[in-house]
Amino acid sequence: MTPTPTRVTDVRVRRLTTTLYGYAFLEDFILLYPVYALLFSDTGLSVGQISSLFALWSVTGVLLEVPSGAWADAVSRRLLLWLGPLLTAAGFALWVLVPSYGAFALGFVLWGAGGALGSGALEALVHDELERLDAAGRYARVMGRARAAGLVAVMAAMGLAGPVFARGGHTAVGAASVAVCLLAAATALRFPEHRSPKTGHESWTATLRAGLAEARADRSVRGALLLVPAVSAVWGALDEYTPLLVRGTGVADGTVPWLLLLVWAGATAGSLLAGEGERLGTTGFAALLAGAGLALAVGAAGGSPWGLGLVALAFGGFQAATVLADARLQRRIGDTGRATLTSVAGLGTELATVAVYGGYALIASGGAHSTAFAVFAVPYLATAVLLLVRTGTGAARTRP
Repeated sequence: MTPTPTRVTDVRVRRLTTTLYGYAFLEDFILLYPVYALLFSDTGLSVGQISSLFALWSVTGVLLEVPSGAWADAVSRRLLLWLGPLLTAAGFALWVLVPSYGAFALGFVLWGAGGALGSGALEALVHDELERLDAAGRYARVMGRARAAGLVAVMAAMGLAGPVFARGGHTAVGAASVAVCLLAAATALRFPEHRSPKTGHESWTATLRAGLAEARADRSVRGALLLVPAVSAVWGALDEYTPLLVRGTGVADGTVPWLLLLVWAGATAGSLLAGEGERLGTTGFAALLAGAGLALAVGAAGGSPWGLGLVALAFGGFQAATVLADARLQRRIGDTGRATLTSVAGLGTELATVAVYGGYALIASGGAHSTAFAVFAVPYLATAVLLLVRTGTGAARTRP
């Protein structure tokens, strides 16, 4: 019996998505995540030195974000997805083999470079392969599930890090993290890639120029580029402060991790439901942002453990909106500069996130964490209003 074209397509889509979900899980299943600050402290680093390492990590990502995206468009995207975890593995190995400030700094540079290589390349590869299979309409659903796999991996790593650390200390946790990175690199080799990338320095620079020119020339592309950081930066930064928000509700420290799992579960649910959100138009997307923003403001301002349910609901809405904003961007950009422009959006997110960190410090230093969370609901309400105004303006222009 000869397989039907539909069945063949489904098999190829399944191979792509299975590889993607495995890769996304392994990328975030890093047992060092919950304890690497302890490694730095146990080595004798001061708070200032630790902060400088985080700054170096961020600067590396910012500097390499756009060039790596252009490189992904000029060469094989699968190659970059394979190389990224290898660089990260080398960085983690340095941390546990020769723990010192210099090794930590070099490790963060390698980690930042590895993350930059995958940023843009992954989204571009998945979208192009789905489009080749006439399944581009599944992009938001597929990427939402991939993000959910990453969130589940983080929660699993948080649960396993303690027991592994108790048995083998930093060496065991570091070795497990290196092994997972190597598995991620091996998984990347299973990604299908049906494109003929150009090679050479000239093609790399030409790809970068072409991608940026497309953003300048097409208003819809510019709007989609700006929407990604507007949606993802604020809640992505607030996530770092959720333990402090939870503690501020008055619960015991032992209860904090369980309530954090509630917030993470909300974000995971948002990822899984993102595919359903593709049916939303601009008005529906604005309503999603506004509803999530209101849930964040009310849930955080209440200052009680019960309000964290609303915060979890808000994070679910923001996660779904992040996936949908990426899907909107992918629909608007051309194939040749897809990774480049996705990385431009990533750069905007990185810069906006740093700005949120600074704003949060100013607000929280003179008030409660609940107040800071409530204040940062305002950008989402403002973005929703701007989307509605822009939609209304566009409709008015089309009237005879």
